[in-house]
Amino acid sequence: MSGLGELDRPGPPTGAEAWDERSEEWLPETTDEQEPAAPDVPQAPPAPEAEPTTGRASPLTPRRTAAADPVKALMHRHRDLCERAVDPLEIAAGLEAHGVTDRTAARFRHRDVFSLAEEMYARVSRDGDTPTPPAPPEAPGPRADWALPALLPGTFCTATLVGLHLTHGRARLAVGVVGILAVALALRAALARGPLGTRRPSTHRPGSGTWTYWLLAYALLGDGLLRAALAGGPDGLPDGTPDGPWPLVTTPALALTWACVPAAWSAHLLAVRARRTLTGSRGLEDFAASVRPLLLGTFTLFLAALAALLAVSGPALNEPPPYAPTLTLGALLLLARLLTVHGFTHAPVVILRATATAQATALATVFAARLPGCDTLAAPVRTLTTLGGPTTIQTLTCATGALILLIHATRTLTRASAHGGAPLGGAV
Repeated sequence: MSGLGELDRPGPPTGAEAWDERSEEWLPETTDEQEPAAPDVPQAPPAPEAEPTTGRASPLTPRRTAAADPVKALMHRHRDLCERAVDPLEIAAGLEAHGVTDRTAARFRHRDVFSLAEEMYARVSRDGDTPTPPAPPEAPGPRADWALPALLPGTFCTATLVGLHLTHGRARLAVGVVGILAVALALRAALARGPLGTRRPSTHRPGSGTWTYWLLAYALLGDGLLRAALAGGPDGLPDGTPDGPWPLVTTPALALTWACVPAAWSAHLLAVRARRTLTGSRGLEDFAASVRPLLLGTFTLFLAALAALLAVSGPALNEPPPYAPTLTLGALLLLARLLTVHGFTHAPVVILRATATAQATALATVFAARLPGCDTLAAPVRTLTTLGGPTTIQTLTCATGALILLIHATRTLTRASAHGGAPLGGAV
C-alpha cells in the first residue's frame, strides 16, 4: 500500500471502482466533448486471434475525461483569475486568498502554490478559449503625485496655529473654524491618493473616517476637557489657547498632521519591498517569514519619525510634547490605514470605533458622576488620572487598539494575497 499522501490525492478511479467525493469535485461541467463514465460492463474474454485494428476506440472503453488533469479543472474553477492575471504572482496570490496552500498544491503534483500558479499562467491561453488580453500594468507614477497631498495637512495645520497665535476674539474663532475645515479636507486628499489611498472601491466601508476625526479631535481637546471636568469645569468654550477654560493641546495635532509624510513613505516602502519579496519567494511560508520583519521595520521607522516630529513641535509651540498618547495614537492610525489600503477593512473600523467609544465613555462618566448618588461612576477615571495624569485614558485606549491591530496585521499583511495587486507607486 502506498503512503497516506497518495490516498489524499484526488484523481480518477482505476478499474471498476466508483468515483469518490474528492475525485468528483474536480470534474468540470459536462460538455459536448465529454461523456459520463461508462457503467460496470462485464468484459468479454479475449479472442484467440487478434483482430486487425481499425483506428476506432472500442465502445466499451471509457474516454479519458478532464478529471485526469486536476490542474485544468482548477483553472476552470478560477477562470476569471487566470484570464485577468498579468503574471503568475497574481494567480498565486488569488489562490492563497481562496485557501489554497502549499500542502494543497502538493495534491496537484507541485511543490508550492507559486509553481502551481506558473503552470496555470502558462496554460491559460492553450487550455481554454482565447482569453481577453490583460491590461498592461500601470507604470509607477512620479513620487510627487502622493508626496504633495501628504504635505498639505501639516502645512494647513501650521498655518492655522500661527493664525490662532496672531489673532484675538472673533477673528481667532474664524481662523480656527476655517483652519479645521482646511486640515480635514487636506487629510481627506492625502488619504485618497498615493500609498495611503485605497485602490479597491468594493472594500470601502463608511465610518472609518468619522472615527479617525474623532480620535484626532480628542487628541486636540479631550485631555483638556477631561482635566477641566475633573476640576469641576469647564467654565466656558475653548478659546484656542493652552491657558483657557478648555485648554487645547496643539502639539499632537501638529505632529500627527506632518506625520502623513512618513506614513505615506512607510506604506509605499512596504508595498514595494513586499512585491519584490513576492517575486523572489518560492513558498507561502517563506514569503510570510520575509515580510514580517519588513512590516515591523517600517512600523518602527514611522514611530521614530513621529517621535522626532514631537520633539520639534513641542518646543516650537512652548508645550511639553506628550510622547505616550501621541505615539500610541499614531501607531493606531497607521496600522488601521495599512490594513484598509490592502483590503482588510473590517478590523480597523471595529477597533477605531471601540477606541473612540471608550474615550467618550470616560468623559461621560465624569460628567454623569455629578448627578446625585452617582459619584462612583467617575472612580475608575479619577484613579487612572491620579496615577498617570489626564493623558492616561488616551494612552491606554490607543495602545490597546494599536496592539490588537498589530497582531492582526502580522497575520494578514504577511499573506501573498495582500500584496499580489498592490500598487508600487514608484521605485525605492
